[in-house]
Amino acid sequence: MANRLRSLRPPAPPAEAKPESPSKALRVLGSVLAPTTVLTGLLFFFGRQHANWLLDYFGVPLSTTGLTAQDYLVRSADGLFAPIAVVLAAVLTLLWLYRFLRARLGDAAWERLLRLATPVAVGCGLAGFAVAAVGVVRPEAFASSYSVPGAGLSLGVLFLVSASRLLAVWARQPLPAAVATAEWLAAFALVSVGLFWAVADYSASVGVGRAIQIEAALGGPPETVLYSAKSLNLTAPGVRETACRNPDTAYHYRYTGLKLILQSGGQYFLLPVQWHKADGTAVVLPRTDSLRLEFTPAADPDAPC
Repeated sequence: MANRLRSLRPPAPPAEAKPESPSKALRVLGSVLAPTTVLTGLLFFFGRQHANWLLDYFGVPLSTTGLTAQDYLVRSADGLFAPIAVVLAAVLTLLWLYRFLRARLGDAAWERLLRLATPVAVGCGLAGFAVAAVGVVRPEAFASSYSVPGAGLSLGVLFLVSASRLLAVWARQPLPAAVATAEWLAAFALVSVGLFWAVADYSASVGVGRAIQIEAALGGPPETVLYSAKSLNLTAPGVRETACRNPDTAYHYRYTGLKLILQSGGQYFLLPVQWHKADGTAVVLPRTDSLRLEFTPAADPDAPC
């Protein structure tokens, strides 16, 4: 009898279809691979732009120095750690503020706060997009701070995404997984574009600033004494060539009045102590066995070889 009653029951309704979940490849791209790749690309791009503008100040093409990818990544620490620290501190402050308010406010007060924060986030996002648009149409408007439009684009995207999520929270209508994933990927791409835009301009200012510091410190120690097996015919201001009289020495010429600025990729980049941007001459020499460098607090141009 029991079996007969079971057979007379209507079949169970089909389970409600759940929102489509993103594929594994999309999750990997959005949560692991893309952030790591973009961060490495930002560091490399900043280091390369930094070196390019620093060398350009001295009139030296970047291609002549032979800098490696490792050199660019190491150089990215110069000047980039400050904005990264500011961004991370801001994110940490916002997280602490969120925890504090969520613990102190009731559900009704929290919902009112979300409703108030949504239009504020939309306004800030549109303002960021407006700054980026002005930077595209009239870049001369940000002549003193070219990195502002890129930062405005990145912040504008983050504010608008936050507004979208706030609307979904207080409206109690969560987005399907596929739509949410597409939204995050599009936002991530736009934020990355804004960061590269801002880094391109910021790295130029940092590189030129470091070049100005190097120029100001040329008169201080240490000095570089360059020995060469053959005459290099260096005639820059302040550089003195001394012929070594000992015929048995391996290096027959000695040069004083130089400063070693950079060594990488098998190249020496030197500047005369009396270098000036208006008429200065930079020296790039290959690193070979026919050259030897000595470093001293004060080189005596009249000293024997």
